[in-house]
Amino acid sequence: MVSWVLTATDLACQKAQRTLFEGVSLAVSPGSWLHIEGHNGCGKTSLLRILCGLSPAARGQVLWPASSQPTHPRPDRSLLHYMGHALGLKPDLSACENLRLDAQVSGLSLSLAQAVQALALQGLQSRAHLPVRVLSQGQRQGVALARLRTSPAKLWVLDEPLVGLDVQATDTARSLLQSHLDAGGAIVMTSHHDVGLRGPGSRFQLGAGACTA
Repeated sequence: MVSWVLTATDLACQKAQRTLFEGVSLAVSPGSWLHIEGHNGCGKTSLLRILCGLSPAARGQVLWPASSQPTHPRPDRSLLHYMGHALGLKPDLSACENLRLDAQVSGLSLSLAQAVQALALQGLQSRAHLPVRVLSQGQRQGVALARLRTSPAKLWVLDEPLVGLDVQATDTARSLLQSHLDAGGAIVMTSHHDVGLRGPGSRFQLGAGACTA
């Protein structure tokens, strides 16, 4: 039985001929979380994108249980769900339409009722049929988090998932993340907030070397 959902070995990242980090090794197991920390500009977002196969590493490799080879291109969406700063929402589509489109890209069928339910769990039922462009930043963040509720991926890679949320929405997001872990999922994330997750996990200071969660 595979005891990990992601492993990375000796990763290095360079931008504009400057080394952001090097020698990064990590492994993430089912039911665990890994909180990547570091000062602004140290390469946290770049590391997440490398782990997802969205950006190449200058050195090292990322492996998944289904393969003994580096992941190029990015892993299947049934394995991984990435939520970045840009959120990837279509501004002229409604919140519901964004969720259903994301499911379609993942090869899934998501009904209108299921999309509304996912948004309602984020406290956004009254905003379900509004175009995303009229929503506040916190509400857009909530729509992106609602997509996690419809994703089959075991690993969530999240870049600042709590940014822009009010107190109630932050509590809802924390409960969502904890439920994913309790169900055997795994999370790799960056956050300037205290996420407060329970269960196996660790904090990884970028630049410190190797870590296993």
